[in-house]
Amino acid sequence: MVEVTPTIPPPQPRDMSDALRRNIAALAERRRQEAGSATRQEKLAEAITSLTGSMTFVYIHLAVYSAWVFANLGLIPGIPKFDPSFVILAMEASVEAIFLSTFVLISQNRTAKAADRRADLDLHINLLTEHELTKLIEVVTAMAVKLGVEFGREEMAEIEKDVAPETVLDAIKAA
Repeated sequence: MVEVTPTIPPPQPRDMSDALRRNIAALAERRRQEAGSATRQEKLAEAITSLTGSMTFVYIHLAVYSAWVFANLGLIPGIPKFDPSFVILAMEASVEAIFLSTFVLISQNRTAKAADRRADLDLHINLLTEHELTKLIEVVTAMAVKLGVEFGREEMAEIEKDVAPETVLDAIKAA
């Protein structure tokens, strides 16, 4: 019995167009360049953020803080209580939280800058595509007129207009 699905299978990599492969390679190369251009401080912050965002970090903290608590409750023989009120533990955790949040913010700032660059690229490509489609519509409309093909001229006149991004942004801001 043949399995019937509502969709066709995705194309395999060998079926991708050369342009798509070239774009994927260019994006991968760009990410490598951006990662390579990070400063030592940014790389360090990223490494720390990567470690602190892992389960390994959770397990290490679980072990260290459990040992600290058990030792100061007198549950580990041979180790004297060194922080019976847990004030030092609270202070250490607070200082650690300050530094960890700073590293996370540094990494987020770097990620946000990369996202802003990608958003700018998306906007430029979308504007270029819109402009090119507008020109294609003008050509198709002229061909339709020359061939005597009936079509909705009012709708075509509307979509033949180029979009002015400044006007759109002003309208969005006003709304």
